[in-house]
Amino acid sequence: MADEGEQLAEVHTGSEGTAGKWILLLLAVLYVAGSLYFLFNLRERIDQMGKAQTASNAQIAELSKRMQSAEADSETLATQLGMTKKELATRSAELQREQVAQRASQQRLAEEQKQQISQVNGEVANVKTDVGGVKTDVASTKADLAATQAKLQSTIGDLGVQSGLIATTRGDLEVLKHKGDRNYYEFTLVKGASPQPVSTVSLQLKKTDAKKGKFTINVTADDKTIEKKDRNVAEPIQFYTGRDHLLYEMVIWSVDKKQAVGYLSTPKNAPVPVTAGQ
Repeated sequence: MADEGEQLAEVHTGSEGTAGKWILLLLAVLYVAGSLYFLFNLRERIDQMGKAQTASNAQIAELSKRMQSAEADSETLATQLGMTKKELATRSAELQREQVAQRASQQRLAEEQKQQISQVNGEVANVKTDVGGVKTDVASTKADLAATQAKLQSTIGDLGVQSGLIATTRGDLEVLKHKGDRNYYEFTLVKGASPQPVSTVSLQLKKTDAKKGKFTINVTADDKTIEKKDRNVAEPIQFYTGRDHLLYEMVIWSVDKKQAVGYLSTPKNAPVPVTAGQ
């Protein structure tokens, strides 16, 4: 019995030893395989880094070559210009600054031109507005003149001669002056005063009746005095004078106790007055 137990113990011990050996062998194989994978991977990375380093070295060499070429060109250019490399670099920097300043100046000039164009456009708009206002004013004035002319009267004078248009207000008289058909001389006569020169004649107010709108006036022409007695306001008072026997016409449009206001009209070819009292 003792021998059988020892034999079983030896068999069990031998089995355990064999299993342990297989486990160790498996672990060794896995370690070797992992080490080989790591070595291969590391070798591939080293190759890639080598290639990259080679490309980088090539780029560095190319850049260095270009820099050397540029430096040689700058030296050649400096030699051709009779300048040192430092002077050439300084001059290049100055040229760059001048270009920057020129661009800034051009930009400022463009902005100023825009502002001037905008200002001119505004002034042109204002001028157009002013012209439009002037046209409106002219149209309004023409309309006023037309309305005033429509109100002017044409009647028979105290000599029975057909009178032209007569004015009964200062505004009406301005309209007649603008027509330019005759010469017009406005006057104010004071009752009892000395004869007053108007155009080439003299007028003297002798009497007024404000309530009835009547007056008496003396007209001196060609060294003769004619009395126009009890004439009415707005009545054309006519007389002939001069070598050519020209027809003069006088209209009084208002009278009061002390004075009379009106105008004298003469033909365009009448003599130039010595004194024009208005």
